Formats: sequence, structure tokens, C-alpha cells
Amino acid sequence: METNVGSLDRLIRLVLASVLFYLGLFLYSGTALGIGLVLVGGVLLVTGLIGFCGLYRLLGIRTNQPKSQL
Repeated sequence: METNVGSLDRLIRLVLASVLFYLGLFLYSGTALGIGLVLVGGVLLVTGLIGFCGLYRLLGIRTNQPKSQL
């Protein structure tokens, strides 16, 4: 699996995931909205950590720089 998420994109995903986790676990805990926020935050966390986004792959988007081949 080749990475398609750049450094800035990964940072934004990780920050947004932490905000969504906070909202879902503390402000909206026990509600459907809270569960939804935690699930979306989990997806952002995983894609931010591994550097691969399946939706980007389907749409042909790359936010990282391609590796130069020697």
C-alpha cells in the first residue's frame, strides 16, 4: 500500500481527529452524534497514522510528493 497523504494533510487529520474524539467522548457522549463523531475521528486517526486514504485512491488524489526514482 503506497502512501498518498502528505505531511500537512496528515497533521490536519490528526488534529481534527483529536477534536472529534473530544467532542464525541465528552460533549456528546451517549448520543448518536457522539458515536458518529468518534467513528469519523477514528477513520481520520488511522488514515493520518498510516498515510493512506482509500477515498483519495478512488478519486486519484495525492497530497504527498512522489518519490524520485534513481
